[in-house]
Amino acid sequence: MTKPPSTTGQKIEHAFEKALDPFATALKRATRTPGSDAAPAAAAAPAAAGKPGLAISPLAVPFPTIPPIGGVEIATARAGFYKHERDDLVVFRFARGTSCAGVFTRHKIGSAPVDWCKKHLAGADGGKDVRALVINAGCANAFTGKAGADAARRTASEVAKRFGCRQRDVMLASTGVIGVVLDDKKIVAKLPEIENGLEADAWARAGRGIMTTDTFPKGSYAEAEIEGYKVRIAGIAKGSGMIAPDMATMLAFIVTDADIHPNVLQALLGLHVRTTFNSVTVDGDTSTNDTALLFATGTSGAPRIGRVGDRRLKSFSAALDKVMLDLAHQLVRDGEGATKFVKVTVDGAASPASARKLAKSIADSPLVKTAIAGQDANWGRVVMAVGKTEEPVDRDRLAIKFGPHQAAVDGAPSPTYDEAKMTAYMKNPEIDITVDVGSGRASATVWTCDLTKGYIEINGDYRS
Repeated sequence: MTKPPSTTGQKIEHAFEKALDPFATALKRATRTPGSDAAPAAAAAPAAAGKPGLAISPLAVPFPTIPPIGGVEIATARAGFYKHERDDLVVFRFARGTSCAGVFTRHKIGSAPVDWCKKHLAGADGGKDVRALVINAGCANAFTGKAGADAARRTASEVAKRFGCRQRDVMLASTGVIGVVLDDKKIVAKLPEIENGLEADAWARAGRGIMTTDTFPKGSYAEAEIEGYKVRIAGIAKGSGMIAPDMATMLAFIVTDADIHPNVLQALLGLHVRTTFNSVTVDGDTSTNDTALLFATGTSGAPRIGRVGDRRLKSFSAALDKVMLDLAHQLVRDGEGATKFVKVTVDGAASPASARKLAKSIADSPLVKTAIAGQDANWGRVVMAVGKTEEPVDRDRLAIKFGPHQAAVDGAPSPTYDEAKMTAYMKNPEIDITVDVGSGRASATVWTCDLTKGYIEINGDYRS
């Protein structure tokens, strides 16, 4: 994921993080692990909008109840980017004065919609009056050159005419097959239907409309307070493969009715993205289209927040983090072919960056992931994934745990190792792996899933 598009974005993010430091750690600890109290996967909504023939992930969670958010209306339609019957076009219309912030892929071959959003959010008044968001599934409009850029511009122009705003006030996002130019005429043809279908209570339809190989729609909702006023935060996301830190084939759209300046929104998004969307991985691959956009409509009645680090944002920041982490975890739960939700924690690292690199090495390792799929607590593969990073590791202090069970300690097999207990633990749908590398005090957590034959089956015929 890129740094914020504004040249001052990094300074803003650091200032905000510093101001929130006294309670940031507490907020992370207080964040609920999504799915820990969720209903069984069988209760999840049908994947009617996804690819035909895909079974719903056994780790699926139900789409939450999301009430209307003031200042936003949503509509969906079938534009025809897919052969089968499904909605593949989603449009949000926002109230005047809506603020917007975004973070995007670090991929060197960004898509036309990514280029469009980055350009206009980084402008002189970027993010100060965003009026619409247009999302299509089925065509990524990536690696399409000038033709793709022109199609994106025409899409924004036509929506702007409908909604009475400037082209630059329309954000765009696409997901699907790379190397195919977006047929914007399909979108334009559906705009009358979209305009007539706009309503406040369409979050579930929007969640289904942006799915590709997802097997269930992903949504999250939380509430917070700003000076006694209740503010709402809602979001949807898509992604199940090509998911890795720095985002991936992931789209996420979050809307709040709080009144927050774009610079402050950018700082908030940058602060929380590191430990949410940038801390999940399915297959280690990064996409061309990754986009996370945060909108603030300002309709809650709460006072406007225009200063980075304003203490009145404490509750809001915690709620935003909760929504983003919930959505990030759902991406992993819908990993292509996934049967296990895996939390990898590295302690005792020399630095936060080292801890993160070590955790990601474990989480991305095909050998570790296939062992988990086979319900095999093969901790030797964890040792392999740790050692290959060339990060500081004290071999004689290395310790590994699977859940509560000690596999290795002080650089050797644990004297209390119990194969029967470990085997029983590995049958659980949720697995915790904790590694202490004995080189310092830093920690990091990355969430991933197992690697099964289902991943190959899904990606072997992705375009068919």
